[in-house]
Amino acid sequence: MCKCLGRRQKLRNEEQPDQAFPQLLLALIRIQRKAYQDYHSVEEDYRQICEMQTILLKLTITHMDTDDYANYLFKRAEQLDGNHGNYYGRLSQFRHVCQTFLYRKNYYRCYQIISLSTHKTLDKPPNFIATPIFYVNSVPHLGHLYTTVYADAIYRFSKLVQPLNGNQIFSTGTDEHGLKVQRSAEIAGQEPLFYCDNVSEKFRQLFQLSDVSYTHYMRTTDEQHKHAVKELWNTLLQNGFIYKSIYKGFYSVSDETFVPEESTHLNLDGTRVSTESGQPVEWHQEENYMFRLSAVQDQLVDWINNRLIMKPENFYEILKTEIRNLGTLHDISVSRSRSRLKWGIEVPNDSKQVIYVWFDALINYLTAAGYPNSLQVWPSAHLIGKDILKFHAIYWPAFLIAAKLQPPELIYCHSHWLYEEKKMSKSLGNVVDPYKCVEQFTSDGIRYFLMKEGTPQSDSNFNMEKVKICLNADLANTFGNLLNRCTSLKLNSKQHFTYYELDDIKRSIPEANEIVKTSQTLASNCYQAYLDGNFYIGINQIMDYLRMVNGLMTITEPWKMVKQCDQQDRLDMILYITLESIRIASVLLQPIIPRTSEQILDKLNVHSNMRTWESVVDAFRQTQEHQERQTAQLKQHKYVLFSKLQ
Repeated sequence: MCKCLGRRQKLRNEEQPDQAFPQLLLALIRIQRKAYQDYHSVEEDYRQICEMQTILLKLTITHMDTDDYANYLFKRAEQLDGNHGNYYGRLSQFRHVCQTFLYRKNYYRCYQIISLSTHKTLDKPPNFIATPIFYVNSVPHLGHLYTTVYADAIYRFSKLVQPLNGNQIFSTGTDEHGLKVQRSAEIAGQEPLFYCDNVSEKFRQLFQLSDVSYTHYMRTTDEQHKHAVKELWNTLLQNGFIYKSIYKGFYSVSDETFVPEESTHLNLDGTRVSTESGQPVEWHQEENYMFRLSAVQDQLVDWINNRLIMKPENFYEILKTEIRNLGTLHDISVSRSRSRLKWGIEVPNDSKQVIYVWFDALINYLTAAGYPNSLQVWPSAHLIGKDILKFHAIYWPAFLIAAKLQPPELIYCHSHWLYEEKKMSKSLGNVVDPYKCVEQFTSDGIRYFLMKEGTPQSDSNFNMEKVKICLNADLANTFGNLLNRCTSLKLNSKQHFTYYELDDIKRSIPEANEIVKTSQTLASNCYQAYLDGNFYIGINQIMDYLRMVNGLMTITEPWKMVKQCDQQDRLDMILYITLESIRIASVLLQPIIPRTSEQILDKLNVHSNMRTWESVVDAFRQTQEHQERQTAQLKQHKYVLFSKLQ
């Protein structure tokens, strides 16, 4: 860096401006890249960046005869150096000045080459997926199940496409502190911890019944988590991001958050409520610890614009709009007075203050990764409901940036479930019991419905009849009947799953050409849909594919070939096409209906190396696995894929 600065005079005397400007800009870009990699501000780096700004802009003036445009650039640099902003903010602002100048001097092509492009595209599933941890103020509802099954599908998908990656995390759990939980325990007449133990166990039981394959079940009352929270608190305190102040404002107990006055309104009955959630708010004024959110605003905006991937895209646009509308971010309270809140983690070295519940809860992701020791897998990807986007996409990355930790790069956000087009609420008595859903529709049944009918970008509608229609049509009829046909003794008397080469199939069963063509792009289409969190798109493509295979059975009428000796090869090929299609569909559906998929593949006697994602990427093509198998004997046990619901 110093060598770059030391060359200033040589550049000015010996080189043309067309050469000097890009070289200095390249040096500045290198510093930017280092800053992004390190995720922290270094005072010496910043001092030298300021010096380079001045050198670079003075250089432009020297070679531009101090025209009006050069004067503007120099004044802009002085403003940047005089402002009390932060490290990343100055980099971002100066880069904008450079870009403006480059357009003026026809250096746009050079800028494209050397510009630091930080916005990523998503090419593989995350190694660490986390649900929010759920409040224990009440028992689990359908929304909790949907979020957790959704995350489980992503985790299973990740393991399916990366079978050799043994370092993966899927965390979920319960959020057990805060005023809302404290009041719920009081109403139940129980000690808070006893109350939390009971409700948390109900969440754990639901997830087990639903085949949720989490690796970490987090509880904020665990000692390991409390230790992590205090460690991060002390880090932020030492870094100068936490200070004590008088805080006053409206507080929503239900949402466990302070709400700006402009984000509240009075109802007709005179009750003041949060405009966003509709929940009542109370006026609070107390001495709290504050987090300097304002100090990381520029880093946060840069992270949102250049680092963050959010699926689906509409929530990314909502987030950027919210940031623009907020303008200047205000510092936020991160503690509560113990006189108001007793049930929480005590602020280190201050027994009169309790750490704010959202600060406490968000740190569970770090706890799962091993903090404050070395992080096993980081950063985490998040799967959240749209109502907590602000906490995960504004507050959480801000805490991490201030602690010199890498913020998340991927957030999946989903909408809510309605019951018969109405919002679920206790007052309306329309809250769906997830335990009854699992009991009535089976674990895979309710998982399938939620993942097929749940559209992340918009609210989805739930009713019992809709579930029955969906499961009967897809699992019992389309998938189940196809499996029954090709494994029946009437059609498949030898109970064989015999391999045939693709050329033979095309020549002997031309009716299957469209099926083969579709099968060869099905895995890649599902990969992209699953990667984007749009499981419903992948499921619909799989079901369309299976309907095509059912159509082949209807067109070719294999039951008529059974007694025709000259049609045996053709019959066996049709059975192979059908069984192979079922194998392909079962492999692709493993993240959604894991138990059913496993049972189908067991029935077909499919070896483990033919249950991988890779095994269906090039469907119907000859592979070593196909050659080794040639003919598989179907398992003799009777199997019903899904019993039709009445």
